[in-house]
Amino acid sequence: MSRSTDSTEVLQSRILDYLKRQMPQASALALHDVQRIAVGWSHETWLFDLTYREAGTACTRGLCLRRDPGNALLRHLSSLEEQFRVLKCLESTALPTPKAYWFEADPAILDAPFLVMEKVPGTCPSPWGREGRAFYQAAADRAILPTSFTGTLATLHTLDWRAAGLDFLGVPANGEDFTRREIAKWRALIALSEAPPEPILTDLIGWLETHIPATDRLTLVHGAYRTGNLLIHEDRVSAVLDWELQVIGDPMYDVAYVLSDLNREGTPLLSNLVARDAFFKDYEAATGFAIDEAACRYYNALYAMRSVAFWMSASGLYASGRSQDIRLARTAWSVPVVLARAARDLGY
Repeated sequence: MSRSTDSTEVLQSRILDYLKRQMPQASALALHDVQRIAVGWSHETWLFDLTYREAGTACTRGLCLRRDPGNALLRHLSSLEEQFRVLKCLESTALPTPKAYWFEADPAILDAPFLVMEKVPGTCPSPWGREGRAFYQAAADRAILPTSFTGTLATLHTLDWRAAGLDFLGVPANGEDFTRREIAKWRALIALSEAPPEPILTDLIGWLETHIPATDRLTLVHGAYRTGNLLIHEDRVSAVLDWELQVIGDPMYDVAYVLSDLNREGTPLLSNLVARDAFFKDYEAATGFAIDEAACRYYNALYAMRSVAFWMSASGLYASGRSQDIRLARTAWSVPVVLARAARDLGY
């Protein structure tokens, strides 16, 4: 059966059949509260509760299934198998992440590769909508979540990534290697989009290639650490989500993303949540790293290039008919917006 004709009911039945094979000691398996959540750009995400009996005991397990639609925003750069490996590695660390259960590459099971992981308690309000902004403002006023937000990033940047086995992500050499790898990655995605040349983008890439900062500190870098990519439970970060852009690299790459005004709207609070001075103070105290604002300004310019690569890829997928996600069609509008900001920052 093709996925285009695969109804929700049929998909649920196939998921249940799969779980029965993975849990041969369990009986009376049933799915409840199945929902596809309309978040994320790269993979389908399904949440549900699994009830079953095991050793005479009634059990319930919350699960999350992510499935590759085959036309992901990041294309070959977003691998569910890599996400699964990252999550398995992080289980041994202090960083809050979902427990990963199974990954399947065989498309015969659910028509596409997928992974199954823990459904962690919490909510993930979008920081771009009115309700989400109100949620984070209220949390900022209570002053618990901002500390958790900064502390979780510090935990991410100070965990022993070699001991966790994360060196499979690729370890750049000291100096300029990390940044050159990132520039090459986003150049490749821009080329894959087959978008027409953009003079400001060409100028931006040229500037990036001639002003590369050197770093001799390498940590795990999430790549998109912000509200909206974190689960929140009882005013604390219960899980770091969206493991698609992670690399071993300069921790200032994540700090720059937190500092960016692209990740807040109508508020001076970083990521709509934490005061700048408090973030600097708490992050530096927890990590022992001094925040390098010059490097952060550079990485914000690199984020502009990355954003353009995202939106060119997204709008190209829709225009070519490879995706019917209407959100991707709207991303064509974002390209000139990002480039206008880049031109301003370049001093046009």
